[in-house]
Amino acid sequence: MSTLFDLTGRVAIVTGGGRGLGRAIALGLADHGADVVVVSRTVAQVEKVAGEIQARGRKALALQVDTSRKADVDRMVARTLETWGRLDVLVNNAGIDIIKPAVEYAEAEWDQILDINLKGYFLCSQAVGRHMIAQRSGSILMNSSIAGSVGIKGLTPYASAKGGVDQLARTLAVEWAPHNVRVNVFAPAYFENVMQGVEHVHRDEAKERHIREWTPLGRRGRLEELIGPVVFLASDASSYVTGHVLMVDGGWTAA
Repeated sequence: MSTLFDLTGRVAIVTGGGRGLGRAIALGLADHGADVVVVSRTVAQVEKVAGEIQARGRKALALQVDTSRKADVDRMVARTLETWGRLDVLVNNAGIDIIKPAVEYAEAEWDQILDINLKGYFLCSQAVGRHMIAQRSGSILMNSSIAGSVGIKGLTPYASAKGGVDQLARTLAVEWAPHNVRVNVFAPAYFENVMQGVEHVHRDEAKERHIREWTPLGRRGRLEELIGPVVFLASDASSYVTGHVLMVDGGWTAA
């Protein structure tokens, strides 16, 4: 039983790994034995996280990648395979948001959010999945959101992307199951996190009060509380789980 959550000898890619949830995930995977490729558009951030992973005794590679660009994604996979010769776990985590009423979004804002939050997940999964199919093993994770399942005002493109992520994962899970490649989703509610475009939310006391009132556990999630669900989905502990959306939401969607 002690080996169920063990990731020793496995190689993981974490996109959007420079801060917040992505950093916590990258460090959590390393703490369970994985070597980690940390990916972000901001190279200084991922270099810092890679250093933290190496200080924990694991190997790490920091890459500057725009996951909405196929050439960048292909380079990411190639560098990973050149470095370690294998690829076992992909965590699609990169994301941005712009919060405003639906009638105020510019077309470019819609495109930007969908490109990173949905198209990028497909491009990364496609490139990594191709290798995992040949390898006949692998686990792909996607960071969705409760916004993919319930209506939350001010999040029109973000919620649309996250609903797409849920269905993308289900479709890939069914298609790739015969190749022993699992695809699952973890869907957080509100966590102690900073994501590009939404930093101001964390200074809004009215918003914080709303979160406390609507979350049965009465608070935001702590970053370390996402590590268990992610390691579960990445490891052999979930070997018979695929196509699943795991809510990590303090009971939000149950209320």
